[in-house]
Amino acid sequence: MSSSSSRRRTSHITHRRAAGIALAGVAALVATAVQSGAASAAPAPHAVKLAPAHVAVKLTASQRAELIRDADGAKARTAKDLGLGAQEQLAVKDVVKDADGTVHTRYERTYAGLPVLGGDLIVDSAASGKTERVLKATNAAVKVASLTPKVARATVEQHAVRQAKALGSSKASVDQSSRKVIWAATGKPVLAYETVIGGFQDDGTPNQLHVITDASTGKELFRYQGIETGVGNTQYSGQVSLTTTQSGSTYTLNDGARGGHKTYNLNHGSSGTGTLFSQSNDTWGNGTTSNAATAAADAHYGAAMTWDFYKDTFGRNGIKNNG
Repeated sequence: MSSSSSRRRTSHITHRRAAGIALAGVAALVATAVQSGAASAAPAPHAVKLAPAHVAVKLTASQRAELIRDADGAKARTAKDLGLGAQEQLAVKDVVKDADGTVHTRYERTYAGLPVLGGDLIVDSAASGKTERVLKATNAAVKVASLTPKVARATVEQHAVRQAKALGSSKASVDQSSRKVIWAATGKPVLAYETVIGGFQDDGTPNQLHVITDASTGKELFRYQGIETGVGNTQYSGQVSLTTTQSGSTYTLNDGARGGHKTYNLNHGSSGTGTLFSQSNDTWGNGTTSNAATAAADAHYGAAMTWDFYKDTFGRNGIKNNG
């Protein structure tokens, strides 16, 4: 299932801010802990007047797709130019273009085919194609001595289940088999497992606890909750609860409790997929049409109510009963 909204706020992003926003997913697993401690002490930022050349332009779906295709076609050369290792590969995740033609391209990395958590980077390219700046989530060389775990998969999964139960989860179980990853978000990159635990959180919300464990020592490196309960200020249903997904400091309208339903933004279009609604906080819309997230909250809430109706009335997982 998916739903779409046709309105979207225009982004105004400087070179530095564009990189910062795109890097919201970079080492996102550690961003939440850092931000929560500093937020209350930080003074309110002063308004900054942006130079027109540094303002991000609104891309159509086809323009964005073309920029992503161009970056994807050149990713092997980009990796070589950046001096990445022979086992490292780049995957294009997003692009932002400024009025002066500068393009900010966000990449994720793999190492020997394994996802590198915290290995994201952004390349700023001038209109001429010349690389102006590279921002990396980690400056450490992504390399591990061995890709063979010393700790059994079952051991880390049992640990993850215990952690979920300690947090008050009920019916905690491994939602999907642990996958091997490279953990590079903190310190020296290491081979690790990422385990996702299902069941229910202590408040009854579906659980999607991600636990990162060192594959050599069995030490827990990090954990975060993937499913969150956000607030939707809708136009037609008032203030409602929305099931969203959090990845570090970024929230998306992705309902992991209902078949992974996602709400997309068509940006005034009438066809295509659009882009997944995402932002840095979990309050969506203001109840009026001046905010694109208002319509998104209505759509996301309506889809959740439809799922619940078919589940509660007919025992079906979605209209087609295909999850």
